Amino acid sequence: MVNWNGLGSLFIASIEFILFINLMVFAEKSKFNNIAIFIVLLLAVYQSFEFLMCQLGLDYPLIPYLAFVFITFLPPLMLTLLVLLFKYKEIFLKLVFLPAIIFVVYYTFAIDQFIVTNCTVLYASYNFPLGDLYGFIYYTPIIISTIILIRAVVTYSDKKTLFISKILLFGNIFIAIPVVAGFLLMFTGNMIIISNIESIMCKFAFIYAICLAIICLYNSNKKNERNNTEYISGN
Repeated sequence: MVNWNGLGSLFIASIEFILFINLMVFAEKSKFNNIAIFIVLLLAVYQSFEFLMCQLGLDYPLIPYLAFVFITFLPPLMLTLLVLLFKYKEIFLKLVFLPAIIFVVYYTFAIDQFIVTNCTVLYASYNFPLGDLYGFIYYTPIIISTIILIRAVVTYSDKKTLFISKILLFGNIFIAIPVVAGFLLMFTGNMIIISNIESIMCKFAFIYAICLAIICLYNSNKKNERNNTEYISGN
């Protein structure tokens, strides 16, 4: 019997790596763009880990631990983009990354508790320590990012900032779809999405990666030289 587990992750990882390579070649290398490109790389690496675990059977605890290390930094990096976009004080970044760093350090001493419990074509299920607390810490920056972007879309008039805000907001909302659906189903007693939320959300984050690619190319120095507008450097 053919084993299809993890092939969905391989497909998404392949596209995200293609996006990453193209952005490295064609996107302007500014601080803002570099972080956006790094997020695309993180998502591609996570999907690669799921393929290794589910298709090749490399599911010993170190692999899911490493996968979680990568995605743990996704929400604070999303907030970092907004700090650069809206020119907030970067001192806030230290506070944003602190919970992620604490979790990574703690999980280093609990690697043996990371277990891959199930694999399918599209997602994987995990058991790991402090799952509820991790979820709260993980989703809070995403919620904050979404609120900031909604406010920006309503209040900002600058054409460039407004366009980037709209694209990022679309990506944030798309990422939130499985989270909202999971909680709604949970109240009906169906735990299928919540129990697999990390993996499913990262599949939806594929659209967020495309949004970042659009922004990076739009925020290209060469493009904006042609349009005689200023690109966002983040410096």
